[in-house]
Amino acid sequence: MVNSLSFLLTGILFGLVAGISPGPLLTLVISETLRHNRKEGILVAIAPLLTDLPIVLVSVLILAKLSNSNLILGTISLSGALFIGYLAYESISVKGIELNLQKINPQSFRKGVIANFLNPHPYLFWIAVGAPMVLKAYKVNTLSACLFILGFYLLLVGSKIIVALVVDKSRDFMKSNIYIYSIRLLGFILLIFAIVFIRDGLKLFGFI
Repeated sequence: MVNSLSFLLTGILFGLVAGISPGPLLTLVISETLRHNRKEGILVAIAPLLTDLPIVLVSVLILAKLSNSNLILGTISLSGALFIGYLAYESISVKGIELNLQKINPQSFRKGVIANFLNPHPYLFWIAVGAPMVLKAYKVNTLSACLFILGFYLLLVGSKIIVALVVDKSRDFMKSNIYIYSIRLLGFILLIFAIVFIRDGLKLFGFI
């Protein structure tokens, strides 16, 4: 049970980082909230629940078929470390979010689906980070894999919904010290995960 909870917490952390870090979808959540209302921002926030399903399934299935090759898994693990390191750098160097708003008719959910579908981050995350974590969790038990995915999407979507609610009340929140320092703290935590992925990659290559 302890191992399962660790995967849940890992999913929660990655979901939180993905949920509140600057990016196309978060920018759209904020802009739709400010242009229209929080309902439109929330509609954008839930878009990943639709767009990510095929990405998750394909990534996990492909990686499962390659799970007997330490060379491939080691390469993916090191690639995951690079991607997490990039996310950490983005988080540590964040300075807030600037928006240029124009008044247009809301089509928030459709915009959210398109923005997330065309955003390379979900593909990179699930190929290099998410799918390896799911398979690692599955080796413990099925519950661990389910908890990782649940924790990830609970915080990915939930944090974006909270951002929509907060921005609806305070337009300056995304430039506030609370937001900026929270993102930077998560960035330093991501560096730890990058080191873990490097260690796992080196083990798969037989270096340690």
